[in-house]
Amino acid sequence: MEKIVKEFLAIPTTCISDAMDGLNNFHPAIKPLKENYKLAGRAFTVKIPVGDNLSVLQAIRDANPGDIVVVDAKGDQYRAIAGDFVVGMAQTLGIGGLVVDGVIRDIVGIKALNFPVFSRGTTVAASGKAGVGDVNVPISCGGVPVNPGDIIVGDADGVVVIPRALENEILAISLEKLKKDGLREASISGNPDAIRKHLDQLLSK
Repeated sequence: MEKIVKEFLAIPTTCISDAMDGLNNFHPAIKPLKENYKLAGRAFTVKIPVGDNLSVLQAIRDANPGDIVVVDAKGDQYRAIAGDFVVGMAQTLGIGGLVVDGVIRDIVGIKALNFPVFSRGTTVAASGKAGVGDVNVPISCGGVPVNPGDIIVGDADGVVVIPRALENEILAISLEKLKKDGLREASISGNPDAIRKHLDQLLSK
């Protein structure tokens, strides 16, 4: 794992979101199948029409180990873009995670894999394989632009995308905010007087 990706993995998505003024958050309906899932990696993007997942299979084949496969499924919640068999192949090939603006199926089987999948939910209907779609192209996922190679970070609170051109700047801001948040919490935790003073400062702005 790249050093910068590893550093982002250790930072909460809430902190990263704050560093970008909340502009690069995926739709809040896109959540991990398990609350403890966390992922970070380079985006390998997929654009598909509703109901066709052949390009998802191509992405799983072509992506590098550690990449996050990010699928623009147009938010469709009727047809699944993958089930436990497809997700199992992604895991075996070393993919870092799957983020879908859409749904998956075989939820029990996927949870048993303990592989980070983020989606809008689950369904029972499968997709077809007509072959329409593109991989490694600019997409919109969860209402946010995503380009190949952008850094994707996801945890229990949701998913954020860090544009590649800004990743070092956003990392520095995120780390500084994380440090300040820790110091603030340590200074007021369990201290009613300090909490009241902090609230007074916020309310006076």
